[in-house]
Amino acid sequence: MTTTSAGELPTPVTVLGLGNMGSAIAQVFLDRGHPTTVWNRSSAKTGPLAEAGAVAAPTAAAAVEASPLIVLCVLDYEAVEDVLAEVGSAISGRVLVNVTSGSPSRARAVQRWADERGAQYLDGGVMGDPPDLGSEHVMFPFSGSRAAFDAHEQTLRELGTPTYYGADAGLASVEFMAQVAVAYELLIGFLHTLRLVQKEGVDPAEFAARMAGSLAAYPPLLTAIGAAVRDGAYPPDLGPLSVQSALMGDLVEHRISHGVDTVRMREVKELMEQRVADGHGDEGFSSLFELLGKRR
Repeated sequence: MTTTSAGELPTPVTVLGLGNMGSAIAQVFLDRGHPTTVWNRSSAKTGPLAEAGAVAAPTAAAAVEASPLIVLCVLDYEAVEDVLAEVGSAISGRVLVNVTSGSPSRARAVQRWADERGAQYLDGGVMGDPPDLGSEHVMFPFSGSRAAFDAHEQTLRELGTPTYYGADAGLASVEFMAQVAVAYELLIGFLHTLRLVQKEGVDPAEFAARMAGSLAAYPPLLTAIGAAVRDGAYPPDLGPLSVQSALMGDLVEHRISHGVDTVRMREVKELMEQRVADGHGDEGFSSLFELLGKRR
C-alpha cells in the first residue's frame, strides 16, 4: 500500500477502460488499498470489480470527478479520443495517466488536450502482461508532467517499475514502441530460424534452449552498438565487415535450399557488401547504420 504522504490514506484512483489490462490495473489498486473508481463503455465489465470493492461510475466524467489520479487504458487512440470527448472539462485539476499504446505524435496531441483543460498529463505504456501487474518485472515508461510523476510515482509503482523519460509526452511512446519493435524483429527472425533448423532435422525446442543460453552475450554487444551509432565511430564488433560478409552468401543459400525466408539475411548481405565496397571493410556490423534509409 502506498500513501500520498505520512499519515494520509492511499491515493484514490480512477481507471477508465476495463479490458484485460485495465481490469488488471484496477484490481492491483484495489488489492493495495486504493479507493478505486472504474468506468467502462460496456458497464457489464464493471461488475467483478464492483464486487471486489470498486465504485462503478455511471459516466466517464463522473468517474474522473471521483479521483485526483486518472488512469486511462483502452484499445487504441481512437478509443482514447472517444473517452476524452466524454470526460471533457471534468479532467481539470487532475492528473491523467494514459497507458494506451500509440505513436509519439498522438501522445503529444493528448498532452495538448490536457494542457488546454488545466490537467497534468503523463503518457506511458505497459511492458508486460496483465497477470504480472503489481510486480517489479512489468516496466512502465512515462513522460510528460514531471510534477505529476513526482507526486504519483509511488502509486504508479504499485503496478510495476515506472521510469520517467522527460517532459515531452511522446518520449515514453518512443521507448515503448522501440522496445516492442526490437522484440518483434528478434522473434520473427527466430521463428524463421526454427523453421530452418527443423528442416535440417534438428529439434527446434533443443535449439531454442541452446540459443537462450547464447543470448547472455548480447547485452554488452547491444550497448557497444548503441554507443558506436551515437558517436559515429564503428569498431570491428563481431569482426571486420570484410570477414563477416564472406559468410553471408552461405547463410542466404542455406535458407534458399530449404525454402526459408531470406529477406533479412539478403538485406544484411547487401548492406555489408556496399559498406565494404565503400571502403569500410575494417569496421564492424554497427557501421551498417550509415546506410539505413539511403537508396542502395
